[in-house]
Amino acid sequence: MTESLRARGLRARIVLGFAVGTLLVSAVLVTTTWLLARGYLVDQRERSLTRQAFADANVLASRLATAGTEVGDVLTEQVPSGGADVVVRSGDSWYSTSLDVGARDVPTSLQALVEDGSAGTARVEIGGVPALLVGVPVASADVEFYEVTRLTELQQVLRTLAAVLGAGALVATAAGAAFGVWASRRAVTPLEQVAGAATRIAGGELTTRLPPTEDPDLVGIVAAFNSMVDALSARIERDARFVGDVSHELRSPLTSVVTSVEVLGARRAELSPRADQALALVERELDRFRHMLDDLLELARIDGAPDPSAGTPVSVAALARELLAATGRDPDLLRAEAGEDTTVLGDKTALERALRNLLDNADRHAGGAVAVVVRRTGDTVVAGVDDAGPGVALEDRERVFERFARGTGAARGSLPGAGLGLAIVAETAARHGGAAWVSEAPGGGARFNLSVPAAPVGGPAGEGSPSGGAPGAARGGEAEPVAPAGSTRRGTP
Repeated sequence: MTESLRARGLRARIVLGFAVGTLLVSAVLVTTTWLLARGYLVDQRERSLTRQAFADANVLASRLATAGTEVGDVLTEQVPSGGADVVVRSGDSWYSTSLDVGARDVPTSLQALVEDGSAGTARVEIGGVPALLVGVPVASADVEFYEVTRLTELQQVLRTLAAVLGAGALVATAAGAAFGVWASRRAVTPLEQVAGAATRIAGGELTTRLPPTEDPDLVGIVAAFNSMVDALSARIERDARFVGDVSHELRSPLTSVVTSVEVLGARRAELSPRADQALALVERELDRFRHMLDDLLELARIDGAPDPSAGTPVSVAALARELLAATGRDPDLLRAEAGEDTTVLGDKTALERALRNLLDNADRHAGGAVAVVVRRTGDTVVAGVDDAGPGVALEDRERVFERFARGTGAARGSLPGAGLGLAIVAETAARHGGAAWVSEAPGGGARFNLSVPAAPVGGPAGEGSPSGGAPGAARGGEAEPVAPAGSTRRGTP
């Protein structure tokens, strides 16, 4: 029961609590009211019928006082009040004003009470109808007088009262549930605002703040939340600025060192074999250092960049085709469906850098790219780069997108790297509201995927070039679902 209530959610539990609470209170009030009303009405009716029975018994006694008068003759002429029936016992003989009522309907306990000279009452059922039986001893005529009155009217009144009270309880329960809906909205709305603000902040909208409130119970929460976001925004900006400043400051000495090494390289023939080997090592490390600085600057730019969702239209298929041509790769690597709209709204430079990093990752770690698959799946455009390597282990598929993370070089045939290329891909995808993940390629190896929400239908640009035009090469491979089993996403799908 507890688990079921938890599964319903906070709002449903509040509504259910109000409804159940109102129902319980209504049930108690209805039951108490009905019992009190029933006792009062029955008591009043019993008193009234008792007085009526005593009056009718006195009338009978006065008529029997006349000498020579028979009980049966007097009873035939007597008309009881309120349509009651009268049963009279004289010695061993019983007389009745109705064929439906007789000695059989008089309880022995009441007979014994009346025989002792005391009046009494008893509740009986006659023909399935409740009735009140009043017994009165008539000592002057030496008879026992019993008057039977059916309580049909009282029974109907009690039934009507029960129906009205029950309907009132249902209405009160419905009102309690409605009030619970209102109260739950009042209680949950601030939580939904906090959740929505937190979601937007997690998506990169660091300018999001909770609106001011006059509720004294929420003022502290709103102030604390907004202060936390201010501190978080300042920290992120400070970190991004620090990385950018450090990277820029390193560029000058790096340029000087690179120039000096190039001078030495120009006179490589004059160097000894050991000096030449050392120079080659320095050149390789300087190249890796230069790429790492470029990646750090790109990450700093991404961290401080505005939301690109309202950027310029970019055709992912055309962008991939141009990138293959610019990097000297075979344009037949591109697999794109002819006529398929792969236009997205975003930062062209950032998307181009992300695709370039996927291609470089394949060249550096997995024997090169064997296919570039661009397709549209629903409202998402997915670009995937298939490589010729052995694939990525399941336990490493999420970690490879972390900053400064490196895969297992022995298994992947990796060349040294800074471990920032795929991190830039993941950050770019997240900034565009998409995702980055790795899965198995249909022909073996790994497929590194980048997804971005597609531009709305009827947008300002179509296919052909990064800003519109005609699609590129025809598609030549099978595409698996957007998130295949065993893949790991990073970003906002």
